[in-house]
Amino acid sequence: MNAFRRLRDQFHRLRLRLILMILLAGLIPYTVAFYLYLYAYRQNTINIEEVQIHSQMQVLTGGILDKDYLSDPSDTEINSQLDTVRQIYGGRILLIDDNLRVIKDTNGIDSGRTLVWANAIRSLKGEALSYYDKQNNFLTVTLPIRSTADDNAPVRGVLMVVRSMDYMNQSLDQMTVPGIIGFVILGFILLGLAAWTAEHTIRPLKTMEEALDKTKNGSASSGLKDLDYAEAEELAGHFNDFLGRMQSVEASRQEFVSNVSHELKTPLTSMKVLADSINSMEGAPLELYQEFMQDMSHEIDRETKIINDLLSLVRMNKTGISMNIASVNMNELIESILHRVRPIADRQGVELVLESFRPVFCEIDETKFSLAITNLVENAVKYNNPGGWVHVSLNADHQYCFVTVEDNGMGIPQDSLDRIFERFYRVDKSHSREIGGTGLGLAITQNAIRMHHGEIRVASELGQGTTFDVRIPLTYIVDPEEDVIARRADEIREERSGE
Repeated sequence: MNAFRRLRDQFHRLRLRLILMILLAGLIPYTVAFYLYLYAYRQNTINIEEVQIHSQMQVLTGGILDKDYLSDPSDTEINSQLDTVRQIYGGRILLIDDNLRVIKDTNGIDSGRTLVWANAIRSLKGEALSYYDKQNNFLTVTLPIRSTADDNAPVRGVLMVVRSMDYMNQSLDQMTVPGIIGFVILGFILLGLAAWTAEHTIRPLKTMEEALDKTKNGSASSGLKDLDYAEAEELAGHFNDFLGRMQSVEASRQEFVSNVSHELKTPLTSMKVLADSINSMEGAPLELYQEFMQDMSHEIDRETKIINDLLSLVRMNKTGISMNIASVNMNELIESILHRVRPIADRQGVELVLESFRPVFCEIDETKFSLAITNLVENAVKYNNPGGWVHVSLNADHQYCFVTVEDNGMGIPQDSLDRIFERFYRVDKSHSREIGGTGLGLAITQNAIRMHHGEIRVASELGQGTTFDVRIPLTYIVDPEEDVIARRADEIREERSGE
C-alpha cells in the first residue's frame, strides 16, 4: 500500500508526467508507423504475387486448352510445365474440371477427388480470386479456364495455385530487427530530451518555490525575472504582482500595528502626565483638580472612541460577517442621519441641507450603511469653516442608489486623495486631534460600502471643499461564496451559544 502511494505521489509530479508524455508522443507514432510499413509491405508483396501468378497461369491455361489436358491429363509437356511452376512457387498446383473433380494435383494428394471450396465454385462462375492463409502462410489463387479467350466464354475448369509465402515472413522478420533497434535508440534519445525539457520546464516553478521560501522565512525577495519562455514570464509577472501585494499588505500591517500602538499610547501618556502632575502638587486648589480630571475624562473618551472604531473596522474586515439585509426607505434613513448630526452642525455654524429627487427604496444593512453615511456627513461638518454648508443629495436610477455628500470646507490636497481611506491616515493631524478624529472613519466607510457591493469616489480641491459620491445596487446581490461563509459563521455562533 505504501509503495502504491509512493508511486502515485511520483506520478503527480510534473517532471515525471512531462517525461512520460514526451516518450509516448515519440514512441507511439514510431510504433504505429513501423507497423503500417510492415503491413503495407506484406499487402504489396501479396498483390505482386497475385499479378505474377495470374500472368503465368494465363500462359498455362492456353496450353491446357490447346492439348485438351482436362480430358487427358497425361500430356508430358503440360505436366513438366506444372511441375516447374510448382517448384518455383514452393507449393502445389491443382487442375479442377467443371464438376469440381481434381484432374491434376502436383503433390498427388487430391487427384481424383472432389474439391468443394467456395473460391473454386465462384471461379467456375468466371471470377479470378485469391486468398491468403495467415495461419499456414500460403497464398491461393484460383483462375477460371475458359474455352476461348473471350471473357464471356463458358468456363471449363479452374486452375488453382497454392504459393508458399515463407520468403515474405522471412523478409518481415529481417525488417523487424532493425525496427526494434530503432525503437530502443529512439527511446533513449527521447528520454534524454524529455529529461532536459522537464528540467527546463519546471525551473521557473523551482525559482518560484525558492522565492516563496525566502518570503515565508522573512527574507526580502525581489521577485522572478529572466525566465526561459514566454509562459514562464507571464507566470512570473503574476507571481511578482502577488508578491508585491503581499509585501504591501505586510507593510500595511506593520504600519497599522505601529499606528494602533501610537494612537492608544498617546491618551495613556497624557493621562499619566496629568496624574503625575496632580500627585506632585501639594495643596492644589479644587478647581485645578477638577480641570485635570476633566482633561483625563476627555482622554478616556478619546481612547474609547479609538477602541470602538477599531472594533468596527475589525468586524467589517472579518471573513464571513453576516449582513442583515432589508428593504429600507433611503429618504427616511438619510433624514434621520442628518437629524442626529444637525446639533454638531449648529455648533459649528454649518448649514446642513438634504436634496432628495425621488422616493428611493434599497436593500441594505441599515446599521452598517448608516455608519458609513454618518461618517461622511460628520467629517463634512467637522472639517468645515464657520458659515459653511454641507449638501447631501439622494437619487436613484433603475439599478443603483446614489448618495452625494458635498461641502465647501477645508478640502483635501491632491497628493492625499489616494490615501484618505487608509487606516489612521490624517490629512491634518493637529486639526484631527483637536476635533477628536481617529483616522479610522473613512476606512470604516469604505469597508461598509464595499460590503454592499458598491463604490465610493472622492473629488476635492484644497480650500474649496470636498465631494464624496457613493453608489450601491438597489438590490443586494449575494455572492454564493460569501453566503456559504456567512451561513457557516452563523452555524458556529449557534453551536457556541448552545454550549
